[in-house]
Amino acid sequence: MNDKCILFFVRNPERGEVKIRLAATLGENVARDLYRCFMLDMLSTLESTGFPFVICYYPEDALDDLKGIVGEGYAFQRQYGEDLGERMNNGMADSFEQGFDRAILIGSDIPDLPVALIQESFAVLQTYDSVIGPAFDGGYYLIGFQHSSFLPEAFQGIEWGTGTVLTRTRAVLRDNKRTAYLLPPLRDIDTLEDLKVFIAKGENLSQCPRTMSYLKNSQILEPTRQSFI
Repeated sequence: MNDKCILFFVRNPERGEVKIRLAATLGENVARDLYRCFMLDMLSTLESTGFPFVICYYPEDALDDLKGIVGEGYAFQRQYGEDLGERMNNGMADSFEQGFDRAILIGSDIPDLPVALIQESFAVLQTYDSVIGPAFDGGYYLIGFQHSSFLPEAFQGIEWGTGTVLTRTRAVLRDNKRTAYLLPPLRDIDTLEDLKVFIAKGENLSQCPRTMSYLKNSQILEPTRQSFI
């Protein structure tokens, strides 16, 4: 059995339920469609790693909708818990109960997440207790643990959705004497400004064909690029 597992946290891409800040400027339909593209591009990336992964979906009635978008051929697991922290904690704990020795959890907001960072995460978990991928907004795009060093407290007492998430999480790990390896910081795509920075990468986005095609075909690409320059 492979001792590594990726937990891919996604939301049901319904109109008005995803990418709320993007929807405020681009409209709910565009935000929903973009999120679907992010999710599908990231799925292709995960498949290319060769590591086992599970699509952890929310809310609990989203499974049929998700299967209609991504297909049947994946492992699915519902997210459960009162808040994001509890849902992440439960997902991580379940992976270790299933026998995995190293697990990482990633969100679905970075369609150009490099495969190399996923590989690096599992590699450093051979010697570090945890691994974190800092996001520019003060949160994180990835977190992982060894089974032996898993710390549920890392998901408790955090003000999710704020700029203090990373700082607070690192403090909890430090207070509990857990070593943490920091990956390079990346930018979640949550706002129009984030999208502009993403588009500015240009030819470096070959691993995001669905996202780039949608931006081009929906005529978002050029106006957004022009406003960024």
